[in-house]
Amino acid sequence: MIFNIQRYSTHDGEGIRTLIFFKGCTLHCQWCSNPEGIPFGPTLLYDERLCKDLGECLSVAAPSIQRNDDGHGIRIDRNSIKHPEILRDVCPAKALTVVGEEIGVEELLEEIEKDRRFYRDNGGVTLSGGEPLAQSDFLVPLLQELKKRGIPADVETSLHVEWKSIAAVKEWVDTFLVDLKHTDAGKFRTYTGGDVRLVMENLKKLVEGGARVIIRVPVIPGFNHSQREMIGIIDHAHALGIEEIHFLPYHTLGMEKYRMMGREYLYGQYRSLRDEDVHSYIEYAQSKGLRTKTGG
Repeated sequence: MIFNIQRYSTHDGEGIRTLIFFKGCTLHCQWCSNPEGIPFGPTLLYDERLCKDLGECLSVAAPSIQRNDDGHGIRIDRNSIKHPEILRDVCPAKALTVVGEEIGVEELLEEIEKDRRFYRDNGGVTLSGGEPLAQSDFLVPLLQELKKRGIPADVETSLHVEWKSIAAVKEWVDTFLVDLKHTDAGKFRTYTGGDVRLVMENLKKLVEGGARVIIRVPVIPGFNHSQREMIGIIDHAHALGIEEIHFLPYHTLGMEKYRMMGREYLYGQYRSLRDEDVHSYIEYAQSKGLRTKTGG
């Protein structure tokens, strides 16, 4: 299942790229800018600003969806909607949308081929998410066919999956863009719900196996945005023999999605970071001989 195809991107890999966003993630980062990509099934979004009070959703999903007492807009009991798919394309105003769709390998390849002429010498496809490696059974035939067609393929991943999911795809991947968010197990679990030891073990195996790896560090206030914590991350990457590291300053572009999902955004008190906020991290990484970049 995917939830977006972004075309003509100049981020998340070299050249001009097609980004495929896979649905479902094994982590639950509190700052995630794509929260609609975390659940493995379809996700219901509601934007009250677009609601025209047409009532089609009420006829399909009442009493899980009810009109507000003032007559404008709706309130949703999301826990009682077991199959959000019933609401796909129901709302003419697009105030209520269902994110996530099943797609076959051949259908996805057709979408990719539409962009092929833009890749030129160094562009290609980047598989992102969510966590694409959580769908490795789908990725294997997709990546094999991309390789056969001569289309470069990168994978953006947290590596928070079983090693067998990585081993199944690694020979077909040109570059792994690995999010290394922290090296402290306690803080990692508190803020992401995951096990940093799994990430670090998988990263070590991947590097030792000869894969091309670029480390990407989301710089997050209150989580890892300190000289001490960043030095720990950079030193860990350097010790593994990593040659390139990217720093991704925190931003608030995903904030509205939480409201549309009926969820609280826990990072609302923080402002977006600027490039200069990560300058000292860039300098330290360069002092260790690493190639650096700000942003994806």
